[in-house]
Order: sequence, then structure tokens, then C-alpha cells
Amino acid sequence: MTQPSRAQKQLFQSSENWSEIRVKPFIRWVGGKSRLLPRILPHVPEQIKNYHEPFLGGGAVFLACASRVSGCARLADLNDHLVSAWVAVRDHQAELRPLLDWYQANDSKDFYYQIRTESPTGLVEKAARFLYLNSVSWNHLWRENSKTGAMNVPWGDRSFKGIAPETMEMLGRLLVSADIRAIDFRDVIREAGSGDFVYLDPPYLPIFSKPGSEREPTAKFNKYTAKVFGYQDLVDLAGLCRELSDRGVSWVMSNRDVELIRDLFSGFKFERFTTHRALAAQSRREVESHRSPEIIVVGEPK
Repeated sequence: MTQPSRAQKQLFQSSENWSEIRVKPFIRWVGGKSRLLPRILPHVPEQIKNYHEPFLGGGAVFLACASRVSGCARLADLNDHLVSAWVAVRDHQAELRPLLDWYQANDSKDFYYQIRTESPTGLVEKAARFLYLNSVSWNHLWRENSKTGAMNVPWGDRSFKGIAPETMEMLGRLLVSADIRAIDFRDVIREAGSGDFVYLDPPYLPIFSKPGSEREPTAKFNKYTAKVFGYQDLVDLAGLCRELSDRGVSWVMSNRDVELIRDLFSGFKFERFTTHRALAAQSRREVESHRSPEIIVVGEPK
């Protein structure tokens, strides 16, 4: 059995079996992988030197396998609002808690739209606003205007519940040694070395996004920041994954099961299956099927 790090021992010291405790994601993120953990975790090494996740989102996979990591967890995402939330939960819980309580006390439809127009600059203030808007927005979606970077998702007709104190405390302890940054996935992947593990959950491209396609995209869920993850980014990612295997790094990628993915990642192990996708976009034309073809690509070190 993999032994816990010092921070994890502190986190699980009150439990007789620390390996069975998992912290659930505190952020509801489009495309979150909580439901797919039974499919993903069997492909994650039992012992990980350093863990790397460049498309962090809600971090379900990291939180589920953190006990396997003996070194550092390098967590990243290009959405600096999301990253500020992770950093605030790690470093600034005393300042974050009263702000979350204030949002909960004032929560309403009009309040949501008022907060959506604001642009706080302080890390903790930005984090609290993100956690509130993400929690009560339509389908927990975070979408940014490509020109202004402003969040533009409508109210989701739900109440803000905040983060339970015990959950926040456990997260703070679990993240105490994590390196959390708002940087490009290329920079994260290049840091991985032999014995490390990389989990990849890039934004799914619109189904007909390959250059030269004459058909209109059927889904538009790759716009979590003002910078859109596009076809060339996916090509770059495939090349970097081959480099990971060449230098002794294990990795796993989740994505939609389409020909483009199978072509770009040919030669690697595929696990293909169908899962229920509950998320729909805002118009009938953009609604994805309830049963969605998914693929897990597994890269083993050479």
C-alpha cells in the first residue's frame, strides 16, 4: 500500500483507514469527471512521484488519487478565477469564509446579476465571487466573453450553499504542498519526469472542429476562458503526450470518442464507452445527446 505524505497523514490522522477517505470536489465544473472515476482510476499508477494536472477544473481525479502521490501535486488551469479559488482555499480560509457567508446571506436572482458585473482584483475577493457565480449559474457553467473576458452565463435558479467548514479544512490540509498556477498546459507537461503521472482533461472540441470541415459544430463547450482551446492546441497536446511516454511518464487523457481523437492519439491504449451526459447548452440546436461516447487514452512509459 502506498504510504501517505506528511500532509496527508495530518489530514487522515483521525481515520483508521486513510486510503478510503476522499474529498469531493468543491467546484461544480462542466465536464467534471466524478462520475467517470471508476473508469479512470484503474489506469492511475498506485505510486506516483509527482502529479500533474494542467486542465484542473473541479479536480475530481486529483482529489480521488491524492493519497498515491509521494511528491508534489502541480495543478494548473488557464482560468485565473478558478485558480484563485483553489489558492484561496489552500492559503486564505480565514479571509474566504466570511465572504462566502456574505454571499449566502444576500443570495438572490438580482444579486447574482449585480455580482456578475463586478470585477474584484484581490485574490480572495475574486475567489469568493467565482465560487458564488459558479455555484448558482445556469448548469454551473462558467463561460467568458472572448472580447472582454466577462462571465456571461445566466442565473441558474438555485441557492448558494457555500463550502462546508469541514470540507474546507480537509481541502486546506490536502493542498498544503500543492503548486497551483494559472499557466498553459504546455508548461505543465514539460515539467513532468520519470515516475510522474499526468492527468489530462482538455476542453472537448466541437465535434466538427477540424480545419476544412463544412459542417457546423454541434457543441461549444471549449470556451471556459476568453482564450478558446482549439484544434491546434489538441495537435500540440498529442505531440507532448508522445514525448511524455518517451521520457518515462505515465499519463491518462479523457475526451469525447471521435475519429479526430483516435487519429491524433493512434498507437496508445483506448478505453471506449458510453456515459450519460446531463449537461445541455442554451439552445435546442446545441443540446448534446443524453448518451455520450467517451474515450480514455492511456499512455504508458517506454
